[in-house]
Amino acid sequence: MSATALAAVALGGLLQPAQAAGEPGPADGGPRHDKSLQQQLDRLVAHDDGPPGVIALLTRDGRTQVYTAGVGDIATGRPPRPDDHMRIASIAKAFSGAVALQLVDQGRLSLDDTIGELLPDQPAAWHAVTLRQLLQHTSGLPDYSAAPRFLELVGADPRHVFDPRTLLDFVAEEPLLFRPGALYEYSNSDNIAVALIAEAVTGRRYEDLLEDLVHGPLGLRRTSLPLGYRLPKPYLHGYDVAPPAEPEDVSEEFGVSGIWASGGIISTPKELGAFIRAYGGPAMLSEKTRKEQLTFRPGDSSEPAGPGTNAAGLAIFQYTTRCGVLYGHTGNFPGYTQLAATTPDGTRSLTFSINAQTSKSNKPALLARLRTVQEDFACALLKGR
Repeated sequence: MSATALAAVALGGLLQPAQAAGEPGPADGGPRHDKSLQQQLDRLVAHDDGPPGVIALLTRDGRTQVYTAGVGDIATGRPPRPDDHMRIASIAKAFSGAVALQLVDQGRLSLDDTIGELLPDQPAAWHAVTLRQLLQHTSGLPDYSAAPRFLELVGADPRHVFDPRTLLDFVAEEPLLFRPGALYEYSNSDNIAVALIAEAVTGRRYEDLLEDLVHGPLGLRRTSLPLGYRLPKPYLHGYDVAPPAEPEDVSEEFGVSGIWASGGIISTPKELGAFIRAYGGPAMLSEKTRKEQLTFRPGDSSEPAGPGTNAAGLAIFQYTTRCGVLYGHTGNFPGYTQLAATTPDGTRSLTFSINAQTSKSNKPALLARLRTVQEDFACALLKGR
């Protein structure tokens, strides 16, 4: 598909004005705002450990409904907005998948290419790991972000500037966790290796590949991969919520050079929807490569888990809800928890963003409530007209 056609498909939901929370549906008979969905968001932020704010975008066939509750900035009291910049956390892994799988389509990469062939300077014990295994988190690579020295540096200076191309050095002396392909273990190391592989076969910076293969064709003008700690304005403020203390603004507390291709991308709710419709739908990849992308391992989940029952594909996950199937990715980072998902045909999408962090190890009760609400929004997306 040409870049122009791809952009037209992906930007379908951006070409219509967003509907403000609480407004009635359009006069042409489009969907009306669902009061029960709004009430669920209101309850989510009302909990003591709940996020200060939440924004969910439901896009159906080019028309977007916006639901918000709470605030995107405690200091001003303003609500979250569709064009607010925000940290998308591990959804950045789907972007690395989009780069790598397009290079597969171009014949510049094969899913069976190995670290030894493409990154020969990496530890010999890793050389048999394939690109496919990296994209599906079955590589066995130890997670550099859990390495004691890495954690020590971040603990001493949360804005420490890393050279992202040397992040794997933190675990270079560590053995593989298991035989490649034998098990599933979500690891930030995997997508760092994917980005390095993309650079190795093209001779170009990963940031430039993102621009040429993803951001440019999809018209993602507010999406970027910085190395510092600043967020472009306006932005959705992220908070550390630890009652009874007041929420602490941590939006710019941490630098992102230490997570790079595994979690450093900044985007907006609108543009995240455009991306996931293209990447999870049929617009971006050839039928052959998409078949590989959508070969799922049942029971393996993103981090945090998405709605319904999860299964892992190549830098994408399948969420089987009570109302049907979505493809997407989740992520969490201090101050933010994210979900982006699309119907298999790429015509409908859901983005769901809260400005507090939750995962299975951090506020699991909040995560359980969040997944319940997300599934109800997924049903509204799948059943809505």
